[in-house]
Amino acid sequence: MIPLHDDNPTRTFPLVTVSLIGACILVFFWQVSLGPRAGQAVAYSLGLVPAVLLQRVHLPPELALVPPALTIYTSMFLHGGLLHVAGNMLYLWIFGNNVEEAMGHSRFLVFYLICGTAAALVQTFSNPASQVPMIGASGAISGVLGAYLLLFPHARVLVLLPLGFLFYMVRIPAGWVLGLWFALQLLSSTLAGSGGGIAFFAHIGGFIAGMLLIPVFKRRTVNLLQPGQQRR
Repeated sequence: MIPLHDDNPTRTFPLVTVSLIGACILVFFWQVSLGPRAGQAVAYSLGLVPAVLLQRVHLPPELALVPPALTIYTSMFLHGGLLHVAGNMLYLWIFGNNVEEAMGHSRFLVFYLICGTAAALVQTFSNPASQVPMIGASGAISGVLGAYLLLFPHARVLVLLPLGFLFYMVRIPAGWVLGLWFALQLLSSTLAGSGGGIAFFAHIGGFIAGMLLIPVFKRRTVNLLQPGQQRR
């Protein structure tokens, strides 16, 4: 399933969500402009390498551009390809605006970074000896998905559903869309283990962090498990 839109309008402009999307896109264009070899070097320099973060190994001096702890945050703005950045930004665009409105701009930014940190640490400790750089915003965005699930499980999401060679567009409650997404991460992490090319444990860690943190970060006037919008 590919989400396209949710029937959950907002009343405020999602400044942080749009800014994060813009920053990730600009950084991606910068990565592409570097070329393959320099782009790979940037992934090691600014991506999160679990063994480097835990100081089991050290990067060569020419690659150690920032302290290892800072790569938790720089890695959130790097992506490995067009589909990677496009998929992440699509999810952030669809689900981020409502979560941002439920928290306020400043709280949402802090929430996003904390979820990204939790995701990075879960992935790191799932395979602490890994020397493969982890890049992408999906861990932090997973936290947004977890928060959305507890806030708006009944909101309808328009999804593109591939069935063989045909594609159908259907509206499904967000609870089903995000619940299935999380179940897929759990299943994939079991099948792939800690050595796969996708950081499934980061997705799981971020999602759970988002669910745990939303009661603390939401505005007091915002309720959990809100009913869906009535459609005419």
